[in-house]
Amino acid sequence: MSLGNSLFNARKKAGLSQEEVAEKLGVSRQTISKWELDETLPDIQQSKKLSRLYHLTLDELIDFDVELKEIEQAIDSISEEKQKKIDWTGLYGKKYPVLVTYQKQVDIDGYAERIRELLDSLKTRYGYNDLDAMLVLKDILFHTWNVKK
Repeated sequence: MSLGNSLFNARKKAGLSQEEVAEKLGVSRQTISKWELDETLPDIQQSKKLSRLYHLTLDELIDFDVELKEIEQAIDSISEEKQKKIDWTGLYGKKYPVLVTYQKQVDIDGYAERIRELLDSLKTRYGYNDLDAMLVLKDILFHTWNVKK
């Protein structure tokens, strides 16, 4: 996606018109249009103002993905109580069927024993609570898997 496209989507997501953005930044509407059409680029100062106006970091603004932002906002808006009611395995199992079939094939107890040891090690060594230890272990597993790709 181009920077212009990112600027356009971020502006739309913020519910602002080109005129409103131009007024807040002290530039013409045509300038905003040229940025969004990739005819010109905003300078770093204008980019910083845009990121503040759209409530995004500069990195998010440069690579703005409206679908990703909506997913992040949806996740943030779900209460912990509701999250506990969601069958995450079943939900992700629609996309990754192995999540609903592996229980019949894998020695879960054997892996669970080793995982408990790793969790206990994280809690003892670093003082993490149960949830934080699980999140750290999950993140380590993800990074380990990602490096192998």
